Amino acid sequence: MAARRLVALLCLAGLGTGCDFLEWQALRLYLAVNPNLALEDGPRAYVAESERLTLVPIVEDLEFPWDLAFPSGSVALVTEKPGRLSRVDLATGVRTPIGGVPDVAFVGQGGLLGVELDPAFASNALVYLSYSVASAGETYTTRLCRARLAGDTLVELEVLLTAEPAVRGTNHFGGALEFDREGALVLAVGERMLRQYAQDLGSHLGKILRLRPDGSAPPDNPFVGTPGARPEIFSWGHRNPQGLALHPATGELWASEHGPRGGDEINVIRAGRNYGWPVISHGEEYEGGRVGVGTHQDGLEQPVHFYVPSIATAGIGFYTGGALPSWRGNLFVAGLRGTQLDRLVLEGERVTHVEPLFRELWQRVRAVRESPAGELYVLTENGVLFRVDPAYAR
Repeated sequence: MAARRLVALLCLAGLGTGCDFLEWQALRLYLAVNPNLALEDGPRAYVAESERLTLVPIVEDLEFPWDLAFPSGSVALVTEKPGRLSRVDLATGVRTPIGGVPDVAFVGQGGLLGVELDPAFASNALVYLSYSVASAGETYTTRLCRARLAGDTLVELEVLLTAEPAVRGTNHFGGALEFDREGALVLAVGERMLRQYAQDLGSHLGKILRLRPDGSAPPDNPFVGTPGARPEIFSWGHRNPQGLALHPATGELWASEHGPRGGDEINVIRAGRNYGWPVISHGEEYEGGRVGVGTHQDGLEQPVHFYVPSIATAGIGFYTGGALPSWRGNLFVAGLRGTQLDRLVLEGERVTHVEPLFRELWQRVRAVRESPAGELYVLTENGVLFRVDPAYAR
């Protein structure tokens, strides 16, 4: 319970992502009398529009968890921003610390962030991590590494990419990871609240990068051979993308991105496209007024969905399992400030319906993933990992 109250207090102090003072004042009071989704309370019934559900808490009191990946249908690897990686038994909730994690800069929005498994993990045991690191002159940046998981330890660690340039400030590190269908590793990097970098092809900041598993640039990346451009860049004009997922039918890459005051985006990411920040945005400046030229400009991409007001979009994931049949093919979007998980119903690339889920739990939803067993897991910044089951399934 302490971790969840700590999140609320830090947000009240202005240290969280997408925090609103009045919302977090209410959350502090709520948590004081209602420690929700506690293990001791067991599964909880929940009724959604098209499904009757059971929410099953697996772990509580994680410290600022950020992402999870599944070596199998019964085990998850979970990152915590202070620099911890744990193996979680999804049946018992037992956590096993993983050694050999690289040193991270746990500052502001930084720390240990994304975790992704190699497509051939079953044979090579390779794990990829994104995290923030300190550099010279009190600057920070986003880094990507890989290591082999040997028992309970990461070994043979290699740094694959360090985003350039390192800058002052401790926000907007990005950090989402995903493998595409060609076997390339995709890394989202925020513009570090220095918005000019998002439109600078000579910088990794404000970009979605596409890499070979060894960290080199694939020869078919859109800016390979372009003078002055970083060859790792796949798309540009991003603010702070923190969610990546592959569409299960098309294989296309989808991303979520934090807007400023409003304007959180869900985008389909295509090679070489410019997604507009800070030239256009459906949000507005924090002090009021439009961003750049407004919401549209020729040559700049439009989101398939945007949020006004912001829900502080974090991780995303498509659901393909059979346990919740009416949700198959839906996209799920984690909301931090909104304390919700959104279910987006799609027709092609058009969003036809949005259902907010779990708002009444007051959980800052950080990540959503489907396990190899076809089960939907939700990770919250409040410190809870829970599974979404059909009603009375267990």
